[in-house]
Amino acid sequence: MVAVSVALLPLDVARDFEAVEAVYRRASDYLALESGLSPAVAARVFFEERPPGGTEAPLKFGVADGDQALAAIGDLAFGYPEAEDAYLGLLLLVPENRDKGLGQAILGEIKRNARERGARRLLLGVLDANRRARAFWEAQGFKLVRTSGPHVFGERQHVVHRFELQLTGAAGDCA
Repeated sequence: MVAVSVALLPLDVARDFEAVEAVYRRASDYLALESGLSPAVAARVFFEERPPGGTEAPLKFGVADGDQALAAIGDLAFGYPEAEDAYLGLLLLVPENRDKGLGQAILGEIKRNARERGARRLLLGVLDANRRARAFWEAQGFKLVRTSGPHVFGERQHVVHRFELQLTGAAGDCA
């Protein structure tokens, strides 16, 4: 697998709504699994969602492909659920960019950003129905810490598994 370099580009609803909607259209497999929402509604929800009790707006980011279209979108919050935590609310790659090392490269950049902000842990939730995502996160060293639900996501209900990765100490120091 070729090393991939990425930058997390901040997204703005006014400027980037159509590009995020296009990601949801291209990743219709995930959208059908996760919520059943239309790409336009999913894009609106993407820009509106924030962690409960969060005082800071999460970083809504995109990663561009070689043609400057978005190859991936994500949502990274700081200070949730604890003050020294970072929480990845979403990382969605379009199908043609999966299994090429892009997810690992993005995760490396997310970890770097989280460490710079003083986060000690990186947490995320994985839908029980999304076995492929669970396998990816476990392969990256994330550990299951709890299971909850069912929770409502648009027109669907899901059990959610919370995973964490320590960003300090021997296990989290690897990029």
